[in-house]
Amino acid sequence: MKDLFQRTINYLRISVTDKCNLRCQYCMPAEGVELIKHDDLLSFEEIADFTRTAVEMGINKVRFTGGEPLVRRGFVSLVETISKIEGIKDLAMSTNGILLDKFSKPLKEAGLHRLNVSLDTLDPDRYREITRGGDVTKVLEGLEIAKKEGFSPIKINTVVNERQHGADAKMVEAYAQKNGFFIRYIMRMDLEKGEFWTVEGGDGGNCSICNRLRLTSNGLIKPCLFSDLGYNVRELGAREAILQAITNKPKAGTESHTNSFYAVGG
Repeated sequence: MKDLFQRTINYLRISVTDKCNLRCQYCMPAEGVELIKHDDLLSFEEIADFTRTAVEMGINKVRFTGGEPLVRRGFVSLVETISKIEGIKDLAMSTNGILLDKFSKPLKEAGLHRLNVSLDTLDPDRYREITRGGDVTKVLEGLEIAKKEGFSPIKINTVVNERQHGADAKMVEAYAQKNGFFIRYIMRMDLEKGEFWTVEGGDGGNCSICNRLRLTSNGLIKPCLFSDLGYNVRELGAREAILQAITNKPKAGTESHTNSFYAVGG
C-alpha cells in the first residue's frame, strides 16, 4: 500500500489498552486519566479480524502497544492468534517491562519476536520519581529473563530532555551495551504543540519515510500521531477505514488535541 506521497505503508501499531501500571511524568498526570469504558474496547476477535484485513492489504509488521499491553487480561492469547496470521514478518511489543519476569516465557511461546522496553534510568530513586512509584529492579529482572528466552533484538527506549544525554541516559546506555541491547533515545514530545523529533537510533519522527498506521484500543485507525485524524473501524469496516487513513495520511505531522501517548502509544 502506498499513500499519496508514495510512502509504502506496511507497519501497524495496535494499542490494546489505555491502562498502565505506571504513571510516568511525561505520559500522564499523577492522578491518572479517565479510562475507556470496557464495552468500547475492541475485543481480541475484532483486533484479530482487523489485523487479518490489514495484512491482506499489505501490512507485514505489527507492534502491540498500550498503555501497557501486559495489563490487559488474556493478552498472550491475542499474541498467539496474531502470530499465526500468514504474512506478518515482524511481531513486536512495546512495554514498560514491569511484568516481563512473568510474561517473557509465555509471550515467546505465543510467537512474539521482539521487544521494545522503556527504561529512562537505572537509579531506583530516579526511576520511582519518573514513573511515580515504579520499581526498576522489576524491569531489570524482566529484561534478564527476556534475554534468556531468546528475544532478539531487545531495544531500550530512553526518554531524554536534550540531545546532550544526561547521567541517567548514559547509565542506561552502558547497561544496554553490556547486555547486547539496542538503545533508542527519544526526545520529549508535545502532541498539542506539535513538538517532535526523529528518534535517535530509530525511524520514529521522520515523516518523510513514515510507514505506519495506528489502531487505538477503542477502534480508531489513525494515520499520524501528530494529527487528529481517525477512522472508526466499527462504523466503516476494516478495509474502508484503512483506505481512508492511507488516503488522508498527511505529508508531515502537525499537532494533535485528541491523541495521548498513554492511549495511542509512541
